[in-house]
Amino acid sequence: MTVTQKESASFSEFLDKYDFFYVSGHKEPDGDSIASCLGIIEILKHKNKQYQLISCGPFKRSEIKSYENYFSSEINTKKLNDPKTALIQVDCSEIERVGADFSILLKNLPVFIIDHHKTASPNSENSIVYPDSPAAAYLVQQLYESIVGKPDEQLAKILFFGLCTDTGFFRFLNTESQQVFDAAGRLVKQGANPRLTYSEINSGKAFSTRKLLGLMLEKAEQYYDGKLIVTYETLEDTQKLGKNGRDSDSLYNLLLSVEGCEAVLFIRQDTTTTCTAGFRSKDDIDVSKIAAKFGGGGHKNAAGLSTPGILEELMPKIIQEFGTIF
Repeated sequence: MTVTQKESASFSEFLDKYDFFYVSGHKEPDGDSIASCLGIIEILKHKNKQYQLISCGPFKRSEIKSYENYFSSEINTKKLNDPKTALIQVDCSEIERVGADFSILLKNLPVFIIDHHKTASPNSENSIVYPDSPAAAYLVQQLYESIVGKPDEQLAKILFFGLCTDTGFFRFLNTESQQVFDAAGRLVKQGANPRLTYSEINSGKAFSTRKLLGLMLEKAEQYYDGKLIVTYETLEDTQKLGKNGRDSDSLYNLLLSVEGCEAVLFIRQDTTTTCTAGFRSKDDIDVSKIAAKFGGGGHKNAAGLSTPGILEELMPKIIQEFGTIF
């Protein structure tokens, strides 16, 4: 998961080929996606490049709301047909993951992909994809340090925020993660504050998210002798308590702490015809394989999907697929 000098040079050469860049992470951004995009912007500034930072949102997570104003929700179409325009796609590989409206406009642009998801399948040779990297921000940090140098205090705080988001504040790292801790240490040396970052990620939740969390816990059911715990959110639940977001991370942590539980499935009815699902697991349980069966993807122990469907029909199908694991 160490970005090579050759890869850094390849990315730098890609930047030198074009004058204007669209920079986008995935839809429903999290801290890692946000931080990675902002890190790329700082590299573009160093190169004196023009850019537009875009996101289709929504910015419902309390810890990322302060970053929403950095992003445009509409694409500057004047640059789309310029041969000196390109796309940098961060924390996702599939163009569809940036959002349906964006993907239609951006799909024909030259693209460089920086990602760390296990199910990543970039169609471009211009890519840096490390499925064993704990965060896209970790890859972007290495690119910045190679191309520009030491990040200033503000960027160090942002990259540290992204790294902490996807590592569960380092809970998900193991004994092979020395390089990641070294990178985090460099960010702290430049001014990142672990205590303040933890507070930023875990504070400021709306009261309705606590009520919704209680409702999700009440609905939770065990399957496969308790190895799988499943819960769900209906459209009515969203309208009543989910408009200000939800605290899925706390939900996953609470359910995974149950004795005998090895995986958690959370399904939400987004619209009358579409659902999203989140998967979390422990140790050797690879939930990305389950997500991929339904058009999703992600990491071994954290994955997700968005798909057409009705909750009552989709949920039993996914639960049945877990039978191939347990």
